[in-house]
Amino acid sequence: MRYCISNGCTSLVEEGTYYCADHKPRKRKRDGFQSTNKSFYRTDEWKDMRSYVYQRDKGVCQCCGKFVFGRDAHVHHIEPISERPDLKLDEENLILYCPKCHAEEENKNKKKSPPTIFQKYF
Repeated sequence: MRYCISNGCTSLVEEGTYYCADHKPRKRKRDGFQSTNKSFYRTDEWKDMRSYVYQRDKGVCQCCGKFVFGRDAHVHHIEPISERPDLKLDEENLILYCPKCHAEEENKNKKKSPPTIFQKYF
């Protein structure tokens, strides 16, 4: 038995663990654009098409004109896969964006919910 390594905690934990149940780090959930289509984005067909769109657009964001490369080069589906799965590999449905412009485009049609702070007081 040993003590939890969290600052000031006096709880005992078993060998092989470092934190007690109160201080055990929680896994962060990553938000991504392709969470429901992850298997599609790992296919060779998608990787080839993504490379083609990058070369076609010459590595330049089609919204702001910024040069992007690597993970910052986001290929966006104009018609979402959820609405038009038949266009997921159509080159006319794909456009290159930087991360900032891609996030703005993805969130353009989402409605903003009113803040929930102090709702019980109003």
